[in-house]
Amino acid sequence: MALIEILTAIQHSWLYWLAILYFAAYPMVTSVMWITTSMFFRNRWEKQTAPLPLARYPGVSVLIPAHNEERVIGHALAAATAIDYPDYEVVVVDDGSTDGTRGVVEPYVQRGEVRLIVKQQNEGKAMALNDAIPCLNGEIVLIMDADAEPEPDILRHMLPHFEHARVAAVTGNPRVKNVDTFLARLQLIEFSSIVSLLRRSQRIWGRIMTVSGVVAAFRKSALLDVGGFSPEMPTEDIELTWKLQRRFWDIRYEPHALVWMTVPSTLSGLMHQRRRWSRGLMQVLHKHRDVMRHWRYRRMWPIFIESSMSILWSVCFVVLTALWIVSYLAGYPPVGAHPIPNLWGMVIATLAMLQLLTGTLLDRRYDPDTLKYYLYAVYYPIVYWMLLAWTNFISLAWLFRRPSRQAIRWRTVRKDFAQGNA
Repeated sequence: MALIEILTAIQHSWLYWLAILYFAAYPMVTSVMWITTSMFFRNRWEKQTAPLPLARYPGVSVLIPAHNEERVIGHALAAATAIDYPDYEVVVVDDGSTDGTRGVVEPYVQRGEVRLIVKQQNEGKAMALNDAIPCLNGEIVLIMDADAEPEPDILRHMLPHFEHARVAAVTGNPRVKNVDTFLARLQLIEFSSIVSLLRRSQRIWGRIMTVSGVVAAFRKSALLDVGGFSPEMPTEDIELTWKLQRRFWDIRYEPHALVWMTVPSTLSGLMHQRRRWSRGLMQVLHKHRDVMRHWRYRRMWPIFIESSMSILWSVCFVVLTALWIVSYLAGYPPVGAHPIPNLWGMVIATLAMLQLLTGTLLDRRYDPDTLKYYLYAVYYPIVYWMLLAWTNFISLAWLFRRPSRQAIRWRTVRKDFAQGNA
């Protein structure tokens, strides 16, 4: 009886109704915002299909950091050495690998196609990149993961952006290669309808939350200007993006710059990846929270506010869901919730599906198979919202935790990835 009284008091409080209102309104408002702004991006910058001509061809260094990547790096090197660009080098920095990574790279070194930098001790991806950058010959640095496979024309699409002096980085368009599992197909929908759509929108806002950790091109002088990557941050790509933009460098998204990647195919692998992403974002928000106090950083306010609101929505999702489960178990139907979607539930679902369809149609020109898997989008709000809300919720403490002073080391686990590049 006491439990029913507590549930009644909670579900008739103003805070409960405020949480329900936010829980319903956030996905509806953001869906409309992302759809409209991404269409502005498409109409302004995405009509061009062929790469823009270059006034000059600056030297480019394709840098691949690796730690225990024996099973995948061969595919990355084959694609990297086939890039269509007149002046570039491929450099691998091996960060204390204990498997056969160097053995896979050596034939490319002997043929003069790749340079290899060997570090004897595993000090983490950020340290490996920082140590390699001074050794590079290129004015532009294309950093790609050891399991990524870029399209041959990737540099021809990215390099025109660097003719603008304030452009520090151009992030590419990662596409999912291993679409043979349910989780992988959901991630294909996610990268089209969430990641790519959001980067289009953020480009309209003027600032981007993060470059792609899979592939991004950087002006080397800009990297040196901000002191390179931050070894103590779990997500060095998000942190670098914020550091560059705080120095008023411009970062752009180029959807034509395609790279094929292998995504986690098991729930444990996906959870591990998303926990790291959640913790990394929260530590970046903690470190850069002062941007909200300074007018000169006003162009970063939208990404800070949107990131914070998404975390708050995750908290609402988990807390309200737990409360409703307890209510049903106690025989007290929760106020404002019903297992059968009502009007606002149908509106949320409709807008979510429209957002997913918009992203799928926009990226269909780059990955024709995307539309084929659109029907999997019906599972996205059910599976992914639960998964991402939970990973944000359990990582919430990192929002208030100072970054460690120690470098984040590699923990490469390829068994959680699908076959082919597993």
